[in-house]
Amino acid sequence: MDILEAIKTRRSIGKVTQEPIDKAIIEQILDAGVMAPNHRLTEPWRFFVLRGDGRKKLGDALARIAIDRVADPSSPESVTKAESAHKKAFRAPVIIAVAVSPLERHDIIELEEYGAVNAAIQNMLLTIHGLGLGAIWRSGEPCYHPIMNEAFGLRPQDKMLGFIYLGVPDMAPPQAKRSAAATKTTWID
Repeated sequence: MDILEAIKTRRSIGKVTQEPIDKAIIEQILDAGVMAPNHRLTEPWRFFVLRGDGRKKLGDALARIAIDRVADPSSPESVTKAESAHKKAFRAPVIIAVAVSPLERHDIIELEEYGAVNAAIQNMLLTIHGLGLGAIWRSGEPCYHPIMNEAFGLRPQDKMLGFIYLGVPDMAPPQAKRSAAATKTTWID
């Protein structure tokens, strides 16, 4: 697939089948991630591939975070929220959790480490699309919760930047809704 076509046609696919994805395909996606630009070649990304029962690690963390956010952890509401959160980890046959592990050095700008990992995620999403698979990048408050760091053995300064839910598409891609670049561009000659 032409790179411009891939960029223009890639969409978040939130509904996928439970058909297994071959390990060699996942490795190809990860290899695309590590080719992202990263200042001073720090390679600040960490990938966790969750398949089968391995998805339980994410489900358990999401459930614990849901309970942590409820005023009364022993309430029926808490149990319902925890069960609902746990199920999220099983919406795709493969989840690639992607974290940033910033290098602590005086000449490294932490924000650039985040940018590198976000670029790695985009490389992975474009590769997934080019392979005819579907994916959605999920993030939000649970990613950044200390319980998530604990679940994945991350240091306090590390952050989970998202979860790529990967599978065979089970929906049509949505239409693009983007502003024209001209509306966001200032030319300075």
